[in-house]
Amino acid sequence: MIHELKEIIQQAVINQKKGLKNVLASVVHLEGSSYRKPGVRMLISEDLTSVGAVSGGCVEKEIIQRATTVFKDNISKVITYDGRYRLGCEGVLYILIEPIFIKNDCLAVFLEAYSKRESLKIESNYKLEDESFGAFGSVITFENGHQFSFSEQFISNEETHIFSQLLQPAFKLVIIGGEHDAVQLCKIASTLGWEIDVITSSKDSKQASDFPGASKVLGESPETIEFKDIKGNCAIVLMNHSYIQDLKYLVKLSEENYSNYIGILGAPKRRERLFNELFEFAPETTEEFLETIYTPAGLHIGAQTPQEIAISIIAEILAVTRNKDPFSLRNITGKIHSN
Repeated sequence: MIHELKEIIQQAVINQKKGLKNVLASVVHLEGSSYRKPGVRMLISEDLTSVGAVSGGCVEKEIIQRATTVFKDNISKVITYDGRYRLGCEGVLYILIEPIFIKNDCLAVFLEAYSKRESLKIESNYKLEDESFGAFGSVITFENGHQFSFSEQFISNEETHIFSQLLQPAFKLVIIGGEHDAVQLCKIASTLGWEIDVITSSKDSKQASDFPGASKVLGESPETIEFKDIKGNCAIVLMNHSYIQDLKYLVKLSEENYSNYIGILGAPKRRERLFNELFEFAPETTEEFLETIYTPAGLHIGAQTPQEIAISIIAEILAVTRNKDPFSLRNITGKIHSN
């Protein structure tokens, strides 16, 4: 996830300013199953504090301990962690531990790419060996062609394996509404690292401080709003508590050819009326657009409080955007993830 990489890079820069060395631990290969998959990372500083995680918390202490040699000699290494005998994961993790130094130009390019919602690629060289030392390392490549290596000691070697990962822009959530339930949705969604824009009424606009975790808080109306960056990797939730406002925003979104997830609060009985009047005001509305609308928003999990309703909406967004049909994991007898 790109928001996890952002946290790692920003913390690395903070540590550098304190005069602390940093190493980056990345899961680059997996044999069997594990709590998390290759591509997860954690930053370890010279004072042995860390940011990020590569598991549910059971592996991190050992990684920190085995990273001490990298601080001493500045040489990258690959280690393994066999969970088959210590955990219930039934897998072997291959973890690349490399020195990392973030240069100013790398930081500037990364932050620009993040703000522009651009993707980036990370390639890591490694060997399938435990305690294997060498000039291993990772290279980050941006859409504009800029390329940086995390470790100055890294040397490309054709005899090594390469783990390649494409990181997409942070998932974007647009919340249209400014009441208490919108605040709760914003708070909970922000813990997932989502980029959150909140649209409140232009007549009663709120401040950014009213919505912890929001990237932007704007006072707009359906007539004046200009939707940006909603074509992909994005969900929209209408929480106006106003049928007329919801209808106006739907008309606007139909004109934008929006094709992802639209959640709308409200009783099931108003759904047919909403669709009928949408066709009346936007006759060019397509069946594909109607398929993006989920009202009432959320999965049926018995949610009652604003916080519980927010969780049900977030769960539905994840299920829809990842093309999953929700059910209890206890019904699974094989692997949870197909890859």
